[in-house]
Amino acid sequence: MSKLKPVSYHELVKRLRGLDFEGPYGGGKQLYMLKGNLRITIPNPHKKEIGVDLLMRILR
Repeated sequence: MSKLKPVSYHELVKRLRGLDFEGPYGGGKQLYMLKGNLRITIPNPHKKEIGVDLLMRILR
């Protein structure tokens, strides 16, 4: 069983910044964050809670 639980949009951004990601930046319909050449799309334009399934896909 997964130990992940849903997180808010702001909490995800805060934790990614703690891992040295920059952003979020606007780019078309979705926001993204950068760390060197790595780009992570944050598909949550309404800034609601991010579910476990979506969180697992973002982290992969």
